[in-house]
Amino acid sequence: MAAEAIGTLKLRVEGMDCGACALKIENALKRLPGVSDINVNYGLETLSLALDEDRTPRETIEARIRSLGYTPAPIPQESVSFGEHVPSAQPENTDRAWWRTRKGQLVLTTGALLAAAFLIATIRPTLAEWAYVAAAALGLAPIARRAVAGARNGTPFSIETLMSIAAIGAIAIGAGAEAAVVVFLFAVGELLENVAAGRARAGIEGLMKLVPRVARVERDKGISEIPVEQLGIGDIVVVRPGDRVPSDGEVIEGVSELDEAPVTGESVPVMKETGSSVFAGSINGSGLLRVRITRTAVDNTIARIIHLVEQAQGSKAPTARFIDRFSTYYTPAAMLTAGLIMVIPPLVFGAEWSTWIYRGLATLLIACPCALVISTPAAIASGLAAGARRGLLIKGGAALEILGKVRTVAFDKTGTLTVGRPRVTDVLAVDGSEAEVLAKAAAVERGSSHPLGSAIVEAAEARGLDLPKVFGGAAATAGKAVIARLREGFVSVGSPRYAAEQADISDQIEAQLRSLEGEGKTAVVVMAGKRILGLIGLRDEPREDAAAGVAKLNALGIRAVMLTGDNKRTAAAIAGTLGLDAKAELLPDAKLAEIGALKEHGGIAMVGDGINDAPALAAASVGIAMGSGTDVALETADAALLKNRVTGVAELIALSRATLGNIWQNIGVALGLKAIFLATTLTGTTTLWMAILADTGATVLVTMNALRLLRFRGYPKAP
Repeated sequence: MAAEAIGTLKLRVEGMDCGACALKIENALKRLPGVSDINVNYGLETLSLALDEDRTPRETIEARIRSLGYTPAPIPQESVSFGEHVPSAQPENTDRAWWRTRKGQLVLTTGALLAAAFLIATIRPTLAEWAYVAAAALGLAPIARRAVAGARNGTPFSIETLMSIAAIGAIAIGAGAEAAVVVFLFAVGELLENVAAGRARAGIEGLMKLVPRVARVERDKGISEIPVEQLGIGDIVVVRPGDRVPSDGEVIEGVSELDEAPVTGESVPVMKETGSSVFAGSINGSGLLRVRITRTAVDNTIARIIHLVEQAQGSKAPTARFIDRFSTYYTPAAMLTAGLIMVIPPLVFGAEWSTWIYRGLATLLIACPCALVISTPAAIASGLAAGARRGLLIKGGAALEILGKVRTVAFDKTGTLTVGRPRVTDVLAVDGSEAEVLAKAAAVERGSSHPLGSAIVEAAEARGLDLPKVFGGAAATAGKAVIARLREGFVSVGSPRYAAEQADISDQIEAQLRSLEGEGKTAVVVMAGKRILGLIGLRDEPREDAAAGVAKLNALGIRAVMLTGDNKRTAAAIAGTLGLDAKAELLPDAKLAEIGALKEHGGIAMVGDGINDAPALAAASVGIAMGSGTDVALETADAALLKNRVTGVAELIALSRATLGNIWQNIGVALGLKAIFLATTLTGTTTLWMAILADTGATVLVTMNALRLLRFRGYPKAP
């Protein structure tokens, strides 16, 4: 077989609303020759597989799917990669009215048949049984066809099979009216499941709608409006006040505040000016911006977020995998139990056959596993969508589950707990004023690419200082100082060691240097010739929310620790400010060893910038990357914080715990209702229509409970 004959087939499959649906399709297709790598995602109603069309034509695939009761449709070619997640790829039937769907039409048909049977029974009571039997049989026909198709294609114990057996059995024992009601309620239940599943997909569709359909692009003849899919890298777009940014880009002209809440969850508008990066979907404030496009529509931040959430919703959490395995044994066992209930009392105790066959059929309906099967994936999907809305990206159900079980969170220091670049924290004047010392230092350092020099210049500009003129440029002595000639003579900005080589340092200045260094700061000495003008302290300062983030973790009962390669003095100073433990001077292998040691005491999350910390992120139970939508933040770790805030770690864990709680609530509802109705069935209290209503009700309750996570607000507050 030629490798070139194998291609990838992607289809949208309308009508899938639970894991059982996906399993039926997978079982049916994997039996076909030339079909492999099947991936069914019921949450997105999508199917992808590797197909050798010389062995199985595409038409056969689509026919097999239709026989199971689902509707296949092609996915537009432009939406095969990331493009699948841009607005043009949104399914055409997203807003289709329920009565126009296949399941909606089944409800209307079975309802009309039931109403007609009731009318006939009222007018001609002698024909009542025949009318109800006819209504039940006609309504059951499409369900029975799906049951037969499923059984022939590897899924003999489907919900349709249980339903068909129960309805046929009810007709056989003369309970035609109840059989008709059961068929109608089953159709209603399937429709409700479909509607609830559609609600769960709303998060993805909402993200798709964030990006505008058209962009205003500068052309030779002026400004033209084109579809966002046609934007190319390097195009210049005009974003007016109130417009959404059409794709990721860089501001080349204009100043404005952008509302990035739809993308990152950041509630405060962010100031953008020339050189600033902007995200697709952000809403422009009051200023006109010209933006150079840096990513196309299929690869922008929104598309990547959607891609990650869809991948995550398609992956199975450990609990979901266990439930799937459990249900494969549960359904046949339930059918066997129902059979025993039908035959043992009449055979062993001489009970009435019709009574116990009826109770066995009710047991069969109660035993339907839909609510149990959907209990975990529905909660996971809602949890992932809720996180994405708040700038918390989680790559799969497994990561979402693990987050709620961690006992320790390890942070990198630079760029994670701190802003990642030094800032001026202290200016101590020895000769002259603080403003004069800082202005002269900034004049010397102006044009320097060194992080400390850049920080000094930035501090002077922030204070609005006028910088002295430099004559002849500055000269640097590597590792020691930068020297420049000002109007009053040569001024240097150098290390304490360099200053000690040039002049005698008084005890008072020595004490000030030790004090700065004791606080984990880098001290530089500003000198005019051999005379000390003052000292400047610099430090990579903690993020504004770092202390609050650590406090929130403590409130959740989680230990926070800092792992850094920085020196012990700096690490201790930062850790003391934030209130967490610190382990310093760790080389990469030592950091990995610390992760391993902490892992022995329970789950551990590692939080880093996604670049230098990649090994530690991979070694931890779950890795969390900081970063506002960068490639590394989105692709390296198990979760990413688009808000770039330390408090997001506690939010992730709180969301995970809420999701885990929701899962166990769902499992409790599913099994609890079955246990209650099983008991009432055996005592003769539960009727067939009550049994199917119990199963449908449990499924809807579980789904609606999972959807509560979309409104999750329970982030912990710092004490």
